[in-house]
Amino acid sequence: MSLILTKPDGRRVVALDPSKRVLFLTKDLEKIRAQLRGELDLRMKDVDPAALLDDINTDVMTPAWVCFRHRPEDIALDAYAGLLDAGGQRVFGTRALSSGQFQVIVSGQRKGTGSSRETAPQCEKWSGIELVVAHSFAPIHARNNLNLGQLMGNYEQLARLQAGEEIPLSEFTSHYDPVTRAVLEAGGLFPFVALHKAGKVQVALPAHPARPLTIAEKILASKLVGAEGRRVHVAPGDLCLVKVDGGYSHEFTTAQVHYFLAQEYGENYRVADPRKFAVFEDHLLYADGVKRMMPFAAQIQTLRDLQRAFQRHTGVRDYSAKDGVSPGICHQVAREQFVDPGDFIQATDSHTCMGGGNNALTWGVGATEYAALVYSGFTFVEVPESIRFELVGRLAPECTAKDVILHILQVYAVREDTLNRVMEFGGPGLATLDMDERATLCNMATECSARSGVCEGDELAARWIAERRPGTTPAQVAARFVAPDPSAHYHGGTHVIDLSRIRPMVAKPGDPTYGADVDALGDVKIDIAYAGSCTAGKERDLDFYAQVLREALAAGRKVAPNVRMYIQFGSEAVREYARSKGYLDVFQRAGVDVINPGCGACIGCGPGVSETPDQVTVSAINRNFQGRSGPGKLYLASPLTVAASAVEGRIAAYQSGMFRKPVAAR
Repeated sequence: MSLILTKPDGRRVVALDPSKRVLFLTKDLEKIRAQLRGELDLRMKDVDPAALLDDINTDVMTPAWVCFRHRPEDIALDAYAGLLDAGGQRVFGTRALSSGQFQVIVSGQRKGTGSSRETAPQCEKWSGIELVVAHSFAPIHARNNLNLGQLMGNYEQLARLQAGEEIPLSEFTSHYDPVTRAVLEAGGLFPFVALHKAGKVQVALPAHPARPLTIAEKILASKLVGAEGRRVHVAPGDLCLVKVDGGYSHEFTTAQVHYFLAQEYGENYRVADPRKFAVFEDHLLYADGVKRMMPFAAQIQTLRDLQRAFQRHTGVRDYSAKDGVSPGICHQVAREQFVDPGDFIQATDSHTCMGGGNNALTWGVGATEYAALVYSGFTFVEVPESIRFELVGRLAPECTAKDVILHILQVYAVREDTLNRVMEFGGPGLATLDMDERATLCNMATECSARSGVCEGDELAARWIAERRPGTTPAQVAARFVAPDPSAHYHGGTHVIDLSRIRPMVAKPGDPTYGADVDALGDVKIDIAYAGSCTAGKERDLDFYAQVLREALAAGRKVAPNVRMYIQFGSEAVREYARSKGYLDVFQRAGVDVINPGCGACIGCGPGVSETPDQVTVSAINRNFQGRSGPGKLYLASPLTVAASAVEGRIAAYQSGMFRKPVAAR
């Protein structure tokens, strides 16, 4: 029996199938195992929500190796394969979810944090789950559920359903705008798009009186389909049909996009405008050399082949690897080459928000949504709320923007101030951060479970972008800047961050929100220091690594004997920058392994991945979920801290002259 029933009088209600079950994802993993074995059945009225798992991330739901499959029915076979016990053993075996006759799955706060991979809700839907219940949902994950037609509910509704009540479908959909409600009730995005194309669903323009707007609101208002030449004001909660300026996918996701488009529109489908859309080969470039990825070599090659087929079919920009070398990580290359101020960019990766450093509105979407928008050139957007971070002061020499965002994660993300909001960065302190540091702030907005991050534009931004756009002047770039209105309303409030008070931080293993001051960490010896990824493989990051390692070499030091340090470039342009600065020689003399551009260890597919659970890594990447970069323990830190730790052999904050201190003082 389906979860949604149509009564004889035409009413649609939600009711549980008595032959199916409800799975509670509890912090007590043995209780999950007991439910999977059919030995335990729980009821919401007897479960304390505090006992439910919080922050279930998309890597837990579908680890990288599961994502090597592009058909959802195959992905569902290993749903929740990344949920491991303390001994590193899987809680969910193959087919455990799909064979358990579960209709509902229940968890705690911030369900679906992490990447934008749509495979996460797909693994539930194609395992028979029809209702997902949680205290709150990460924004991209929630959107992916909506696009798949998956109902999301709360604990009170579940208790009523388990008591045998039939609940009107409208209780699950009425809090959405009419279009989102129509998407859900149609069964997902593709069925809805068909209704819209047939003229059975209309999207009305917002009809607000003039109001001051945030950066995000202004950009969306300027892209409204049907408002060409008119000034329309939007407000949070408005569902709008919005023109998309560009986007991209990579070999981890393009195969599904291609597959879905061919299924929905036929083998001869076309995309609306390929000029500012692209494909990248960056995520799985080094997977063939990672021991634990070797069993998946054939699946990975299929993903590569399908991406190339998609590119040839559509004519989108091609950033494929040449002779085994990638042009770079999609987010870094995009900001260098085609993300411009005022743009609205969508891509199949949660770190798309990195483009916000260019004064653009950018965020990640799932494969279904991307397929629909690249086909049509527009998408449906619920205007998000914003939260403002007013930066003042200047960072101390031992700190970077990574320390700032780790502070924001520890303070604001934990209490959900940033949840599903656009993080707007401005204030006089922003001018003290260069463009690469601003990109770091926006890049990790997704770790804050925010919708995106966006920075105000200024003279520095105009120069940086113009230098990378042949024939463009800083004045032309500046003319595109979008600034917030002085009295714009921020639903998340305006928060002043004094950069001078930021201290070197780490995020302890398990989640980026587990922040701690480096000085309070104690003696943590390391085996691996990884410096790279979209977050930390930019030009300014290379400056930081070189600064520390030059000082170490001058003091007769280098990377500690028990440590392997890896530096991976974010793009070809960054690699050439490092070469021109003489950094390659510094890295070689310091004992660093230097790697060509790519995502590498950040996605668990390249040198720098831990191999055993007892190994400890300090890394400049953006995520430290269990198992993401190998089985070991992974601490997140700034580029300065990563380089200093590599030399010290333990996690240590950088200080000028630190390597000249007597051994006893270290």
